[in-house]
Amino acid sequence: MTQRKPLVVGNWKMNGDIVANDHLLSALRAGFEQPLLAQVEVAVCPPYPYLGQAAAWLGDTAIAWGAQDVAAFDNGAFTGEVSAAMLTDLGCKWAIVGHSERRTLLNETDAVLVDKAERALARGLGVIFCVGETLEQREQDRTEQVLGVQVDALARIAAQLGAARFVLAYEPVWAIGTGRTATPEQAQAVHAFLRGRLASIGATESGAVRILYGGSVKPSNAASLFRMPDIDGGLIGGAALAAEDFVAIARAAALA
Repeated sequence: MTQRKPLVVGNWKMNGDIVANDHLLSALRAGFEQPLLAQVEVAVCPPYPYLGQAAAWLGDTAIAWGAQDVAAFDNGAFTGEVSAAMLTDLGCKWAIVGHSERRTLLNETDAVLVDKAERALARGLGVIFCVGETLEQREQDRTEQVLGVQVDALARIAAQLGAARFVLAYEPVWAIGTGRTATPEQAQAVHAFLRGRLASIGATESGAVRILYGGSVKPSNAASLFRMPDIDGGLIGGAALAAEDFVAIARAAALA
């Protein structure tokens, strides 16, 4: 890892309830001591109904909170949607855009996802933009082709992809929730490709943009992944629901 400050983000997905969240958030407050938070940036992304709960627990800490999605619209007759302005009203720093589960289960296209990213960035909301390939695509040696298309879609907003508020997350679909993980060398090769591709579309701060790895990251493999020069932290799923594991992963990022 270079001088880019590592970022570790917990994606809670559709998990949690008020009581369980209280326990988890309390444990995160206790586990993330200030010296650690000075070395690594940390955020959690609970489901929409619990953003206020996260704000209440974390508002006086250096732990940020964010959303798992954001609307491609500013306001209006879009039932069920939540805009970037609403999220910033709730104190959110980040929104995840383009997670593979939304790409596959909800058929969100590259064009829609770029619209979401554009709206979020315009409203001062940071974007964690996810890209990734399936196992079939990897076995067909199409990883770079698939990821290239996903990154190239960002070209029309390349001028907005500043390192302070834009983060790319590589999540090999075949490794999400499966227990399978890309080797550090495999992940590094993809991250280096993604950084180069960002530069090729005109993202002038591509060298400073953080690129996270997401795909069954856990305490036992975090250090080896985060030692790679182009892996700047992680987008964490299941392990983010266990405070001890999440803190351990963040500590590995801080020490990388």
